[in-house]
Amino acid sequence: MHKLILILALFIAKNGISQIKLTWKTLNDVEFTDKYSKEVDAYYYYPTFGDKIKALDGKEVYLKGFILDLDPTGEYYILSKHPYASCFFCGSGGPDSIVELKLKSKDSNFSMDQEITIKGRLKLNAEDIYQCNYVFEEAEIYSK
Repeated sequence: MHKLILILALFIAKNGISQIKLTWKTLNDVEFTDKYSKEVDAYYYYPTFGDKIKALDGKEVYLKGFILDLDPTGEYYILSKHPYASCFFCGSGGPDSIVELKLKSKDSNFSMDQEITIKGRLKLNAEDIYQCNYVFEEAEIYSK
């Protein structure tokens, strides 16, 4: 019996079934305050992450959203809770409604507003003002 459980656990880990489903509601477990940056001479939203989201930092997760292709070279993608016309950059939602994607493969070919589920290792970012607060490292398609 113990061997069967071990084999099943190894199968699940190897085949990617061990990812944690992340929801946009879970990403709301953050509070923002204005913080001044000397580097850019401006205020920005500084995140204080809650315990629920902190528990997922560094874990492999997956999340469904809309692809935003924000770079003409096709190398900078965002996964958004909302389509482009109503995304964070256009005034709807907050910084907790987007996830920056650091893609595992540069050969990804996404369309603007493509609804997709992406998996990656969640990185919480509070310090680098040039990155989003939520980043999926080693991101790749989980399902279309």
